[in-house]
Amino acid sequence: MSNIPVVKAGIVAVSRDCFPESLSVNRRKALVEAYNKKYDGTDIYECPVCIVESEIHMVQALEDIKKAGCNALVVYLGNFGPEISETLLAKHFDGPVMFVAAAEETGNDLVQGRGDAYCGMLNASYNLKLRGVKAYIPEYPVGTAEECADMIHDFIPIARALVGLSSLKIISFGPRPLNFLACNAPIQQLYNLGVEIEENSELDLFEAFNKHAGDPRIPDVVKDMEKELGEGNKKPQILEKLAQYELTLVDWVEEHRGYRKYVTIAGKCWPAFQTQFGFVPCYVNSRLAGRGIPVACEVDIYGALSEFIGTCVSGDAVTLLDINNTVPADLFNEDIAGKFPYTQKDTFMGFHCGNTNSGKLTSCSMKYQLIMARSLPEEVTQGTLEGDIVPGDITFYRLQSTADCKLRAYVAEGEILPVATRSFGSIGVFAIPEMGRFYRHVLIEENFPHHGAVAFGHYGKALFEVFKYLGVQPEKIGFNRPKGMMYPTENPFA
Repeated sequence: MSNIPVVKAGIVAVSRDCFPESLSVNRRKALVEAYNKKYDGTDIYECPVCIVESEIHMVQALEDIKKAGCNALVVYLGNFGPEISETLLAKHFDGPVMFVAAAEETGNDLVQGRGDAYCGMLNASYNLKLRGVKAYIPEYPVGTAEECADMIHDFIPIARALVGLSSLKIISFGPRPLNFLACNAPIQQLYNLGVEIEENSELDLFEAFNKHAGDPRIPDVVKDMEKELGEGNKKPQILEKLAQYELTLVDWVEEHRGYRKYVTIAGKCWPAFQTQFGFVPCYVNSRLAGRGIPVACEVDIYGALSEFIGTCVSGDAVTLLDINNTVPADLFNEDIAGKFPYTQKDTFMGFHCGNTNSGKLTSCSMKYQLIMARSLPEEVTQGTLEGDIVPGDITFYRLQSTADCKLRAYVAEGEILPVATRSFGSIGVFAIPEMGRFYRHVLIEENFPHHGAVAFGHYGKALFEVFKYLGVQPEKIGFNRPKGMMYPTENPFA
């Protein structure tokens, strides 16, 4: 993944001046030792300059972690902690911040060895709220050195997404296709999130594409495509055009990223794209997603944003799919019932034309887009990457702005079943516990569009925290509630 940040979290210990400073010093050392023993310690930095007891110490610590190249901050309460200095530390740090606190180690040392960080965390959170400072606080933020090490490890992917968003540019091409108002994209919230948006016309893209005709790099890209596709290279005649398009997008990203470090794309793929370019862009989109540059279909700007967040959190390729169709009863009864712990309403098929990376498909073939070919010549609809998506754990999620610029999101964990779809496109049989209720009382009730981002693994915990940190009200983060936990709009008599 070349398009996501590398996180280096500075660990700064704090101490209230009426407590022994040695408590924070020794506990910080124990924490770092525990982290290095359990994880790759290259993503943390132990600030040795001082234990923060005062505002002057706060400035010294900030200068030190900045010099060390830290882009995330862990404020570690080795004891009660100075609520003003420690929250000023968070306020003046330019990046995501976490607060975590030390538990007492032994009942044999509760006089000089008692730190009271359990109490100090309350004052820290209160002062953060007074100052309007955002910080990630774990579900239970007080622990032993080993437990706090685990909490910091959980923070790293959250920080990676937040750092990425702070330097992200979304490049879009064209307005949404007709009848796709569901993918509306009020841009105010993008700016509120610190994201830049560059909107271009399809004509701009077409001009750039034509200028890449005969590009000397095309043969090498074609060879790479042939190697990736293998026996799935069913449309070799279209690869040269697809390579030309890929180079167009890659060059556009480099020439238009400006001062931003990371880029994602929301592209147009119909209705005029096929007839003018002579192909569909799905396969190219899938290849860029594999490099950490998600390309959302149908100019779905918040879909692209969601994909990028998932790429940062998972460190892996993601995909964007339609929450598409039900699983037929005969297929369910033959391949799922009695073999997996799901009802038919827990299952659905996630589909898109061919944008899922080849590494996430059980096998792949280059084909034409069947739906488009129903009304267009088949030869201009070639370029999709088709295959059943690999079975395994997934997280379905999305961040969205409403038309009146309010952020909302959803996160649901489930799996892709090892069941043949018997269908076309990039597609899989998904199972999410209580999906039927989630579909009705989150996706429909909260007016989410038909596109959902898919991360390959269970990342709900991190995504939920990212959305909270970004300002989505917790009650506006939908999730698949278990039985017995009703949605506000659910009919208790149904």
